[in-house]
Amino acid sequence: MSNSYRRLKMHFLNYRAKILIAFAAVILVILAIWGMMSLESYYRNITLATMPLQLLMVAMNAVIFVYLYLVVLQGGFSKIDKKSVKGADVNIRFSDVVGIDEAKEEAWEVVQLIKDHARLKAIGGRILRGILMIGPPGCGKTYLAKAIATEAGLPFLSMSASEFVEIFVGVGAARVRKLFKKARSLAYGFGGCIVFIDELDAMGRNRVFNQFGGGSETNSTQNQLLVEMDGLGSHQENVIVIGATNAQEDVLDPALLRPGRFDRKVYIIRPGLEGREKLFQYYLGKVKHEASIDIGHLARKAVGKSPAEIESIIKEAALIATRNGKEVVSYKEITEAIERIELGVKNKIKMQDSEKEMTAYHEAGHLLTIYFLHPTDDVFKASIIPRKTSLGVVHHQPREEYFSHDRDKLLADIKCAIAGYVAERVKKGVTTTGVSADFTNAMKIAHFMVWKLGMGPSGYIGDYSSIPENELSETVKAKLNEDTNKILKSCMDEVDELLKREKTILERFAHELLVRQELEYDEIEAIFAEYGKANPREFKSQDAKSGESSSK
Repeated sequence: MSNSYRRLKMHFLNYRAKILIAFAAVILVILAIWGMMSLESYYRNITLATMPLQLLMVAMNAVIFVYLYLVVLQGGFSKIDKKSVKGADVNIRFSDVVGIDEAKEEAWEVVQLIKDHARLKAIGGRILRGILMIGPPGCGKTYLAKAIATEAGLPFLSMSASEFVEIFVGVGAARVRKLFKKARSLAYGFGGCIVFIDELDAMGRNRVFNQFGGGSETNSTQNQLLVEMDGLGSHQENVIVIGATNAQEDVLDPALLRPGRFDRKVYIIRPGLEGREKLFQYYLGKVKHEASIDIGHLARKAVGKSPAEIESIIKEAALIATRNGKEVVSYKEITEAIERIELGVKNKIKMQDSEKEMTAYHEAGHLLTIYFLHPTDDVFKASIIPRKTSLGVVHHQPREEYFSHDRDKLLADIKCAIAGYVAERVKKGVTTTGVSADFTNAMKIAHFMVWKLGMGPSGYIGDYSSIPENELSETVKAKLNEDTNKILKSCMDEVDELLKREKTILERFAHELLVRQELEYDEIEAIFAEYGKANPREFKSQDAKSGESSSK
C-alpha cells in the first residue's frame, strides 16, 4: 500500500464528517434550485421573500444545537487544540543540540530504532514505545525531543501534562484519548508519530488510593495514559511517547516506568567544562562579538550553568551592548550579563562613608579567605555596589564541577562565610548587621556536617537529623550542638589568624574597592602578584598535570 494512498485515506478518515456534510449540502442546493424552478412565479416570489428569515432561524438553531452538543454530549471541556507539526518543520537537527553529548548519543540510538523498526520487527524485536527524559530544567529535554522528531522525519505532537489535569473529573482522561487517537491517525499516514508530554510529573506522580477519592481526577488521567500506552501494542501504528520531567525518578508512579511503557530512560545533566565551551561558542556565533573573548575563561566562570542559562547570558549581553551603543559584544558585557542574572541589578543608593568603608573591609575579608583557604573556588569579582538586599558581594565559583564535597571543602565554605565578620572585627573591633546572612549560611553548613555527616570533633557518627528530636537525649543534642559551635569557633580562629597575618593585603583590597568599587578576576590576580602571592589552585592544577605526565 503506497504512502500517498495511506495519507489520502487518513485525511478522509479524519475529515469524513466534513466531506459528507459538504456533499449533502451540494445535493440539497441542487434539489432546492430544481424545486424552485418547478413552482409558479407567485409562490416562487413568496418563498424567496421568506428565505432570509428562515435561514436566520436555522442558523440560530444550529448554533444552539452545536454548543449544547459540544458541551453536554461531546465533552467540550476536554477539547484539545493541538495541531501536528511535521518533523521537517520542527527543523532542529542534532547538530543544534550542544553541550549534552552523552544524552545525544542515547537519543541518536532512539532515532535509529525508530527508523529501523521494520528490521527490528523482522528479527522478533519490539518497537520502542516510550522514552523518559530526566534532568534539571533548561538542559535541553524539549530541544532533544524535537531533534528526534526532525531526524526521524515524523509528525510531532507536544503538550504539557498540566493541560490534561482539570477540576472536572473525566476531562483529563478524555483529552488523553483524543491525543492518542490523533497520534494513531498521523502514524497511519506518515509511518509513525511522536507524542511529547512535558512536565510528566504533573500527571504521572504516584497515585493516591483511599476511600475518600483523593486525587481521583489525576488518577483517572494517569490510568487512561497507562491504558493508551498499553493499547499501542495492539495497533500497527508506530506511536512513540516521549516524557520529560525535572523531578526525581521515584516521584513517578511505578506503573509508568515498567517495561512496555517507558522502555528507554535518557538522563540529561548540566554540561561539563567542554560542553560549556561548545555552548558559548555556539551562542556567540549567533551574535557579533569580539574575537578576543576567552571562551575557556567564560566556561570556567559558568560552572553549573545549564544550556538555557548560557543562552540567556549571551542574549542579555547583546541587550546590554545595544543599550551601551556598541556594535559588538565584548567580555565586559558578558560579565555584566552574568552578574545581572545571578547577583541582580545594581542599586543606586548612597551609603555613608563609614558604612561604605565597613562594607569594603567586609568584602575584602571574604576575598582574601577564599583566595588563600578555599581548595576549589576562584574569586571572579568583588564589588561594594549594592545589589538586591546586599551592600556588596564577592562572586566565587569552582573551576570545575564537583559532585561530592569533602570535609576540607565544607570547612572552607564556613571560613569564607564568616570572613566578613572577622574582617570587620579586625578593622573596627565591632561588627554590623551585614554578617547576618553569612552566619546563617555558616551555621547551616556546620549543623549539616555534625548532625548528618558525622564530621563533628566528638566522633558521633550517623544522621541524627533522621531521628525525631524527642527521641534523642538532651546529652546527645547538647554534645552535637557543642560540636557545631566548636567547628564555627575553630574556623573563625583560623580566619582571624590569616587576616591579621595578611593585614597589609587586606588594607590594600579594601582601599581598591573604595576607589574602584569593583574588581575583576585579572585585577585581583594582579594585586596578589604584587605581593608575591601566587594562586594556590594554580599550583594544584600544575601538580596534577605533572603527575599525569610522569605517570605516562
